[in-house]
Amino acid sequence: MADVLVVGSGVAGLSFALKMAERASVVVVTKKQRADSNTNYAQGGIAAVMSDDDRLELHARDTFTAGAGLCHSSSVWTLVREGPSRVRDLIDWGVRFSREREALALGREGGHSRRRIVHSVDRTGREIERALLDAVAEHPSVTMLEDHIAVDLLLGVDPTTGGRRCAGVLVLDRNRGELQRFTARHTLLAAGGLGAIYRHTTNPDIATGDGVAMAYRAGARVGNLEFVQFHPTALYPAEGRAVLISEAVRGEGAVLLTREGEPLMASHPHGSLATRDVVARRIDAYLKESGSLHALLDLSPIESDEIERRFPNIMEECAARGIDIRGEPVPVVPAAHYACGGVATDSHGRSTLPGLLVVGEAAFTGVHGANRLASNSLLEAVVYAHRAAEWVALELLRARAGGAEDSAVPASPEPSAAGGGTAPDAHTAALRQELRSLMWDDAAIVRSDARLERAEAGLVDLEARVMELWRQHGGDADVVELRNMVEAGLLVVRCALRRAESRGLHHNVDHPYRDNERFLRDTLLVRGGVP
Repeated sequence: MADVLVVGSGVAGLSFALKMAERASVVVVTKKQRADSNTNYAQGGIAAVMSDDDRLELHARDTFTAGAGLCHSSSVWTLVREGPSRVRDLIDWGVRFSREREALALGREGGHSRRRIVHSVDRTGREIERALLDAVAEHPSVTMLEDHIAVDLLLGVDPTTGGRRCAGVLVLDRNRGELQRFTARHTLLAAGGLGAIYRHTTNPDIATGDGVAMAYRAGARVGNLEFVQFHPTALYPAEGRAVLISEAVRGEGAVLLTREGEPLMASHPHGSLATRDVVARRIDAYLKESGSLHALLDLSPIESDEIERRFPNIMEECAARGIDIRGEPVPVVPAAHYACGGVATDSHGRSTLPGLLVVGEAAFTGVHGANRLASNSLLEAVVYAHRAAEWVALELLRARAGGAEDSAVPASPEPSAAGGGTAPDAHTAALRQELRSLMWDDAAIVRSDARLERAEAGLVDLEARVMELWRQHGGDADVVELRNMVEAGLLVVRCALRRAESRGLHHNVDHPYRDNERFLRDTLLVRGGVP
């Protein structure tokens, strides 16, 4: 039994592991190679008040405004107050942020009233991941297990209450093709997002909603999963993992245009720097009205040498596709980017299932409300990972009475063929594509009651077919992911069906206005009962 088990190797999981490593033994299981995470693809940066020109109150105000009335006040104030210290932690761990005259270089993105985006040119996530992986590799108290896929949470008996508690994780070792039980006193899910359930996404293929799906199956409360953020500017064509054109580009002066060269956001007071939900819907409407396949992002207002200095990665990605962003506009479309909801947690990352903590994109802390403010995600991950580590450290100082390892069982039945065999690749690929198309067509940027109901019916049918595969080939990695993707898709759709209004990232044409009287509240779900 480990003291602490961490699922996921992005910024949330790794920063938690480093905080805990001074006090306990830590095992990190990660489904692919260590650096394959949403963190690694984060371009823009991390938002925090780091200059005399900025104030905590302004950062909080901008976050509340973006969140469209659903941000939890205490969570937001925790984020902005503790954010600067957590940025300094990253620097202490070796993250090399961009600087100007020795001071941190601060960028600006949509929804922010000040320049407060700490970045490492346009490769911030990659730089943070590099530093954290280096620090973890040097620490003797952290064991990293790659190519290990979490299948289900293990449940045991809480020695204090006699109720259920999380006792660890059932894990598939992809190299050996074996299912293994990892038990732990405390389990932290940092399993990332669910963007891969959509046809077009900026997320890697591994963002299959594993954390949310596993926690829900185990009985933990989830919430606000209708609020999926679509990044307005992914490089067209957005096939596979779409290339993200960072919002920081618009923060430096780039302008969105129609294909005819007309300003696309001219009617909005913030222009191209409006919040992501507004910009994504405007682009979506333009594409449907005009029949165009993409809009354009014009970087000509930015000096060429500034483009080269500030956005080398974007320039390289576009150049590989024959686009010189210094002299020609970039074709862009929206793509699924970030889940604002997730597993409901308190201010220390604790879920409603004892023994289970959740941080990062898989968590629902209440910070983001109905729409995430740009670059608050990395900040949320490090702030709440720190708070979770502080709580677990105190718990470990107490008597470790009882133990869950003898009674630990999976939250749902193990596959009948324990280790399972391999499902046909073409079959799993076809089912994955069917799911992604269904979610994109009926539960994406603009929704309707009929489309959401059609999506739910389609997902229920798909779930039955995937579960048959699970019974036959539950030890196959693709089937494990498919099962989680369908579960995550159903949670998104069922949350959306329960919100008969339009707010933030959830826009339903049958209910086009906010309804504060009935829906100024979170959408909460728990398996088999009322939350």
